[in-house]
Amino acid sequence: MRYQVGGSLKYDDSTYIIRQADEQLYTGLKTGDFCYVFNCHQTGKSSLLHRTIHRLEKENYICVYLDSILLGSNQITPIQWYKGIIVSLLHKLNLTEQINFESWWEQQSELDPVQQLYQFVEQVLLREFKNNRIFIFIDNINSLLNFNFPVNDFFIWIRYCYEQQAHNPNFKRLGFALFGVSSPSNLIVDRHQTPFKIGQAIKLCDFQLHEAMSLLEGLEEVVSQPQAILLHIIHWTRGQPFLTQKLCQLVVQVASESYKAMITIPNGTEGYWIEQLVRSRIIQHWEFQDEPEHLRTIRDRLLFDEHKAGKLLNIYQQVLQVEELRNRNPIDNLIPADNSEEQTELLLSGLVENYNGYLRVKNLIYRSVFTPQWVLRQLENLHFSW
Repeated sequence: MRYQVGGSLKYDDSTYIIRQADEQLYTGLKTGDFCYVFNCHQTGKSSLLHRTIHRLEKENYICVYLDSILLGSNQITPIQWYKGIIVSLLHKLNLTEQINFESWWEQQSELDPVQQLYQFVEQVLLREFKNNRIFIFIDNINSLLNFNFPVNDFFIWIRYCYEQQAHNPNFKRLGFALFGVSSPSNLIVDRHQTPFKIGQAIKLCDFQLHEAMSLLEGLEEVVSQPQAILLHIIHWTRGQPFLTQKLCQLVVQVASESYKAMITIPNGTEGYWIEQLVRSRIIQHWEFQDEPEHLRTIRDRLLFDEHKAGKLLNIYQQVLQVEELRNRNPIDNLIPADNSEEQTELLLSGLVENYNGYLRVKNLIYRSVFTPQWVLRQLENLHFSW
């Protein structure tokens, strides 16, 4: 058994962990909800997306996958963006022979681009598939933030499609699911017309120990105490999907390097064995051995914008200080999650999480890499750059 570190898992991959979000997304879409899955990098969003598509297609629903990154760059114009969506839908739904796109596009030339998209959905999409439900999955929705034109109209269009259900029953057959590293407040300007107020946020939580038990199969092949080893892996990762898969794969890799069929770990030393593996293969010289990239992605998201970096680092520094105080003397002096722009950015980096309404460092690996000393160095570098 091989663990996949990074990238999207296939729908039938044996290391895919079924979480509560799987059922929530599948059920939400089937009941007609607008769904969105927003979380930080490498938490299993794309794997969830493709597995849900497979489940729906098995029941003969029509699913279309669109990747916002492939649909446009920061130099794209509104006309190019909306035309690209329509062309993608035509090709993915095999409508290119039935529809003369150039002729149809010319007939809509006097309309705004977003109106052209609406006309396409109403006049072409829903008419060509009269008896089918259609789900449009849009991945990497955060890439829209790089456009040099407002994308508000696109989200208003999604909301409009749902509002039309009351007037045009055909729209009840159309559903959307958005995925990305973002938050509703990042994407929408008009708070009154946001589709996220009528949508269902699907929370993609980290692996719980009972959910991760399916990862045991690969460990059972190489170590003498697989359950204890998995328990200590979760202790270090707190179920973060990428890191959990990576640590499992590192265990397999170490066994391969030792040329032993089975690594024998004495009872009671499993925690020490995993700690040495984590420190030697992940934490030490992390900037050089962070492959596939994960920790550097967190670092870069924190430091990318110099104007925001200082605020993000200061909040994180406070979280570290509070956790250090709690370790010495248990107190309730936690930092409340307040949905501020800075906290939202910090949460999207993946470094911290909202735990029962308060901020805490996501896991022990992150705390061991992004230490108080590391924070001070970055703040000093920012000070000198100013």
